[in-house]
Amino acid sequence: MTLARVTSVALAAALLAGCVAGPDYRKPEVEVPVSWQLEQPWRQASPSDAEAKGPWWLRFGDPTLDALQLKALAGNPSLAIASARLNQARATLAGAESALYPQVGLGARASRLKISANRPLTNYTASNYSTVQNDFALLLNASYELDLAGRVQRSVEGATASAEQSAADLENTRLLLTADLASNYFNLRAIDLELDVVSRSIELQQRALQFVTDRHEGGAVSGLDVAQQQALLDNTLTQVSLLKRQRALFEHAIATLTGTPAPNFSLAPDVRPLRPPPIPLGVPSDALERRPDVAAAERAMAAANAQIGVATAAFYPSVNLLPTGGVDSRSLSTLFDAQSVLWSIGVSATQSIFDGGRIRANVDFTRAGYDATVASYRRVVLTAMQEAEDGITSLAALESASAQSQAAVASARRVLEMSASRYEGGATTYLDVITAQQALLNIERQSAQLSGQRMLGSVFLVKALGGDWCGVEPRGGSGNADALARTGCPAPLRQVVGTR
Repeated sequence: MTLARVTSVALAAALLAGCVAGPDYRKPEVEVPVSWQLEQPWRQASPSDAEAKGPWWLRFGDPTLDALQLKALAGNPSLAIASARLNQARATLAGAESALYPQVGLGARASRLKISANRPLTNYTASNYSTVQNDFALLLNASYELDLAGRVQRSVEGATASAEQSAADLENTRLLLTADLASNYFNLRAIDLELDVVSRSIELQQRALQFVTDRHEGGAVSGLDVAQQQALLDNTLTQVSLLKRQRALFEHAIATLTGTPAPNFSLAPDVRPLRPPPIPLGVPSDALERRPDVAAAERAMAAANAQIGVATAAFYPSVNLLPTGGVDSRSLSTLFDAQSVLWSIGVSATQSIFDGGRIRANVDFTRAGYDATVASYRRVVLTAMQEAEDGITSLAALESASAQSQAAVASARRVLEMSASRYEGGATTYLDVITAQQALLNIERQSAQLSGQRMLGSVFLVKALGGDWCGVEPRGGSGNADALARTGCPAPLRQVVGTR
């Protein structure tokens, strides 16, 4: 069979198979609600998904948190791992794309050899002689796969989707890292507020202890009042030790997230009030566009779909062009003469006839893998909707509880003042004062805890919504705006509203 006929047969078989094997990728539809279930004091904001996402933590207006986030982004090992995997995926894509082009190689050979006089005869009328001669050759060879069944195209599609998935995974790792760091930081800040409350309570209780001690020494009250106040003070001092232990754990977690050994890291106490920033909500479909884990799950579907095409292409012939050209001579002086030129051109075509069902099993395997990625995508979308709705509901409830807690603190302080006055006037026992002191301490600690929970709720919601929009004005004035600009965000466009 001539070369032309071999090529014609291979081309005809591939054309009969179709242009590209496997199904074209289509993103599956998912049910998304048209709006969030908002409760007071939430008001709808209008974010812009077309803008780049920025460093969302700048919205909290905390320079210490800003510095920790930059340190974590520069030194966190998990982020470095995700970045390396992205580089691997991009290298894999470059390798897959190389199959779109001919593979060309250059070879050279130089040898001196002796031919045996006793070698098998090629012509019975001629005698063999033993000779010593040189052999110089320079060869250029190429190979190119005719992608008639679309195997290479599907491989490139799959590698592209995998690289995009790795990029989304990197963004998701960055989002989780920054959210985890902010959560630990605000937990630590909330404990600082609690410690401040407990410290002020200790000062109050120590003054009260001195007061009842003086009255006891003057014979005005019994030793029971002194013992009760001392027991309250000892219990409050115990709470200080427990709070310091919890603070140390959060401090150690922050150290690890920033890539710093825990023994070498410390954060000074900070008792500034905690106020969550406004968070733009948009519509539920925004969460699908912004969350990197949703994007990664969608790209995983595209990669799995492309693998179906790669597996299906094995049913059809594989056709390769194999041209070769070069020069060969026994002398370097004649290596590039016209008579030293050699060449060949050929076509290699292979077609599976019987494989015991191996190819079909591979196709079934890839289809099942694609079905799994579709289910995973739907699960991620449902989780995204749940987390966003949980965050919205939690923040609304926490803000209402925080306002009520502030009122409760004011009421508890009035109760303590009244109890102390009545005790000094002899109208009540010291147990009423002890009870009022303990109630004020509990309510003030609850208020501090609610402040921390509101900050944590804001971080959770930011994470649930997939990050930040650069177009939102950061809190903290021009300093934070300058920091935002240094990270690559465009100039702020507008202020949005969220929590009060």
